[in-house]
Amino acid sequence: MAAKKLKLVIEQGATFRKVLTWKTGTPPVPVDLTGFRGKMQVREELDSSVVLLNLTTENGGLIFGTTDGTMTMYIPASVTTTINWETAVYDFFVIIPAAPEPESRKLLYGPMVSKAEVTRA
Repeated sequence: MAAKKLKLVIEQGATFRKVLTWKTGTPPVPVDLTGFRGKMQVREELDSSVVLLNLTTENGGLIFGTTDGTMTMYIPASVTTTINWETAVYDFFVIIPAAPEPESRKLLYGPMVSKAEVTRA
């Protein structure tokens, strides 16, 4: 399965929550994500050494359901308020528990756009 390109838009100062459902097969059925982990990094450019955002299942930025196949990207408003860039790129990997070692698979990649907030405290 090839990774899919998806543009993400973050509204500065607002909570960002994007829920996706991973399905496979014919007819498509949700993937059981029990025990899966995830990682996602956002950088200004593909070859940039600076990580603008780092979302993982360990830090709460990626939340996986179990048998429903849902994966949620989550960035609290306290973080989106601090965003000072307009465009970036990201990719999103799932870590599949498998023997003898876990398998890493890229599911999504693409541009990420930040829209500045007008209303401020």
